[in-house]
Amino acid sequence: MNDSAFSGSLSRRAFAGVACLTAAAAAAPVLANVRRIGTETILGTGPHTFRVRHNFPQLPDRFTWQTTHNVAVDAAGNLYVIHEGRKEQKDHPAIFVFDPQGKFIRAFGSQFQGGGHGIEVRQEGGAEFLYVCAYQQVKAFAKLTLDGETVWFRKAPMESGAYAPGEDISTAPSWNRRGFLPTNVAFLDDGGFLLADGYGSFRIHRFDRDCKWVSAFGGEGEGKGTFNTPHGLWIDRREGRTPSIVVTDRAHDTLQIFSIDGVYQETLTGFGLPANIDTWKNLMLVPELKACVTLLDEKNAVVAQLGRAVERLDEVKDLRSQPDKWLDGEFVHPHDACFTPEGDIFVAEWVSTGRITKLERVG
Repeated sequence: MNDSAFSGSLSRRAFAGVACLTAAAAAAPVLANVRRIGTETILGTGPHTFRVRHNFPQLPDRFTWQTTHNVAVDAAGNLYVIHEGRKEQKDHPAIFVFDPQGKFIRAFGSQFQGGGHGIEVRQEGGAEFLYVCAYQQVKAFAKLTLDGETVWFRKAPMESGAYAPGEDISTAPSWNRRGFLPTNVAFLDDGGFLLADGYGSFRIHRFDRDCKWVSAFGGEGEGKGTFNTPHGLWIDRREGRTPSIVVTDRAHDTLQIFSIDGVYQETLTGFGLPANIDTWKNLMLVPELKACVTLLDEKNAVVAQLGRAVERLDEVKDLRSQPDKWLDGEFVHPHDACFTPEGDIFVAEWVSTGRITKLERVG
């Protein structure tokens, strides 16, 4: 299932009984109820309390939001937002940059229009770079400067043997296990990186620091090392844990954990279409397309479920296309989320009008 097909799947998938929590915390879910304090909307409790600021960044009138997908933050606190974009609007940028107060700075990335998806910021020596994934008609991954200049631009790694002939030059979406439709990246300590082919081969590819393909693991299957839509991934380096690779096996509603060498270790169950991962201090952040943003502690127990509104997806048909029916403090389809250096959270939702929410840590 791809992002564009998700709205059609809502009527086919049963939401009854779906809880936005891991098996480790199933006995005692931590619900973060919405409440108003004066003019502010507040989510969470204790150390996981946040002030809600929906539609935090605003675009200049010459640009339009076009189904927001992913977010990333650089060392200066600037926010990078990528949207899928419309393939017929080739001159419209797919990537927008905002300062920490949400003020628009610049835009670029028209080469990703019609397929913008994943975006991450990486520190390399004394400079920072963007790594971008694009699916649909684009079918590529790239490294850019923070100003949008292309360092390299790559298509399907044919040397992996995973892809149909011509997949590295094709521009037609290929929703099959011989196609290439990359979704997200994660950074390795040796300068290399991992690439999730979340809608294509269902493989996790490993590249070295020079963007040369090294190996792959995963592929289509029922779990425990194989996937059904390995959409997002992250290197979990939280203190007290052995470094590992965490992959969101989205259509299985699970997270799978692997050693840094790609050896399967365990599965965390009970999520609602988990889409990506981020970490900050002892916390792991999991945006879920089924109307929830979950926080887990260093033992991978749930400590907060933010903006959870799973039941409304059944109650309101095609909620993603009806902003007038969205409720303050509730999410519709969180597609990505990331921490700021201070522990605030940006949430990007897969909605037709685009929406970026900032959750500001309180206290």
